[in-house]
Amino acid sequence: MSKGRLFGVGVGPGDPDLITVKALKIIRAAHVIAYPTARNARSNARAVIAAELAPEQIELPLVFPITTEMSERNGAYETAMREFYDASAQAISAHLDFGRDVAVLCEGDPFFYGSYMYLHDRLAQRYTTEVVPGITSISAAAARLGMPLVRRDTPLTILPGTLSEADLVHALSNGAASAIMKLGRNFTKVLSALRYSGVTERARYIERATMSDERIIPLQEVDPSAVPYFSLVLVPSRTHPANQENQAHSDAVSGCIRVVGLGPGAPEWLSPEAHDALDQATDLVGYAPYLDRVPIRAGQRRHASDNRVELERARHALELAESGSQVCVVSSGDPGIFAMATAVMEAIERGPSTWRHLDVRVLPGISAMQAAAARVGAPLGHDFCVISLSDRLKPWSIIAQRLEAAASADFVLALYNPLSSQRRRQLADAGAILRRHRAPETPVVLARDVGGSDERVLVTDLAHLDAVGADMRTIVLVGASTTRSFAGSDGRTFVYTPRAYGTREGATPMNTESSP
Repeated sequence: MSKGRLFGVGVGPGDPDLITVKALKIIRAAHVIAYPTARNARSNARAVIAAELAPEQIELPLVFPITTEMSERNGAYETAMREFYDASAQAISAHLDFGRDVAVLCEGDPFFYGSYMYLHDRLAQRYTTEVVPGITSISAAAARLGMPLVRRDTPLTILPGTLSEADLVHALSNGAASAIMKLGRNFTKVLSALRYSGVTERARYIERATMSDERIIPLQEVDPSAVPYFSLVLVPSRTHPANQENQAHSDAVSGCIRVVGLGPGAPEWLSPEAHDALDQATDLVGYAPYLDRVPIRAGQRRHASDNRVELERARHALELAESGSQVCVVSSGDPGIFAMATAVMEAIERGPSTWRHLDVRVLPGISAMQAAAARVGAPLGHDFCVISLSDRLKPWSIIAQRLEAAASADFVLALYNPLSSQRRRQLADAGAILRRHRAPETPVVLARDVGGSDERVLVTDLAHLDAVGADMRTIVLVGASTTRSFAGSDGRTFVYTPRAYGTREGATPMNTESSP
């Protein structure tokens, strides 16, 4: 007896009229119709072709195990699914070995996130097999929404909602068209990623596309607790004409601005998100020494300026974005800490209304204080305060007042901009204030150009704090009353501030499960 043939048949998104002619021919001729189904629920795939089934055909329901309470961490889910597909393949094999042709139904397309593919992996090497493609849910959703997704050379990114929020944000931030599937319990996370990526105005939600209970709902009105698995979000490309109906100033939103933190110096400390933004930018704007840290890329324009014109630099970047450019404003360290993100926000608030419609995002970087702290251990392990000693934008009287308050409150201090060619007294004056509140042996770290070619890290104490060798590229960390230092076996000095607060001899433990 010859063996039967195996068919993986895509039945489309749900509307019976959207099944292909070839799929119908195979379904009508097959001896056995197999289909996945949940326990005590109807099979969506069977419902699509129910009117085509003949009494003499054998139906083979493939009942999924209940996995909602299973943990993926301990492998229980993977084990249950593997056993399900093994058993399903065995049941199908029995019919194939008897000479019966088996059509395995699959919603959408069998090889596009379809359950059939796992049966194909187990059976295709042993039996004559044919896969019949079907209309995908993405194609159906785009048609129902009346939303062309891509034109010409626009890329399309397809994302499962099961990805982490960080991965979703990374993928959504490149301006390409996107489709997010497998929503269900993942919707809240997906919505957060859409908002963070700045694409909610372009996003469209649809559930059960082409089915009798199809619903198209404004994204902001979706109830996260009622989102079905068969739902998706489409995000057309940033420059797609279909977006213009929701953009009061479509001529002003074609460009974008990314305020990028380069980190303190080491190239490996640049985040993948920032790296991608720099790669995709048409224009780079920043202080000349920071721009020099970004590799030159063909076709990119660079706009360097002095370090004392932050607001002018921000306005220039916004004008470039308004004209359609993809702009990266670069900062050392983190752009939101004494850097360009503030200038960009201020320029937007004070500038023309069109700037408020630009796609603006701040991409964080490792700060100088984090890099310096990591070099010596964990001096920022407890509450700390960050103060800039530069009096260019605020008077020294305010700085002194804040130093007094932070020192008296027993914060660890991170001091930015301790000295410059024009400011020679600030660090010495700050030391005098701190010595009124701290013991002479309080650990102090002076770290310059951490991660760069001229890195220097010195651990001293408050009694011996000296401005020699310090400059604008130096960060100073001053310990609290509980900060400790000790010598390592390699000769290095480690500094840390315990998370338990109290006397050195008898501290009261804190909740070690809380996150600082």
